[in-house]
Amino acid sequence: MAQLNENPNNPDAIERGSRWLSKAGLRPTRQRVSLASLLIGDGNNRHVTAETLYAASCATGEKVSLATVYNTLRAFCDAGLMQEVMVDGTKSYFDTRVDDHPHFFWEDEHRLSDAPAGELEITKLPKAPEGAEISKIDVVIRLRRI
Repeated sequence: MAQLNENPNNPDAIERGSRWLSKAGLRPTRQRVSLASLLIGDGNNRHVTAETLYAASCATGEKVSLATVYNTLRAFCDAGLMQEVMVDGTKSYFDTRVDDHPHFFWEDEHRLSDAPAGELEITKLPKAPEGAEISKIDVVIRLRRI
């Protein structure tokens, strides 16, 4: 998974970010376009936290609050542009790759990366309680270096 786009202000990154927002029907505000350009401006998928996206945004000179970054990430998730991956029930990572796939969580680096989906087999699930259905299965495989 790539680091955040290093040149989010180039016209191609801005255009890609604007198209990304448009396909989800989100209004392309200056701050949304700026954050989208950081996330997908070079065409690569990423895993970010609100804090890392905020720091990257500030480094570009964009005036944005951490609360705005959180709200924007939530809007991106609600629009289907990203998915939220919870680790330990306390830390949220946001993934620009939205298909179903497992993740590795590197405990020593506090970093999330994609795991090979083709190697994961879930052969049996418990039945959902009456009146409920399984909507999604999140698989986070925790790794520790030896």
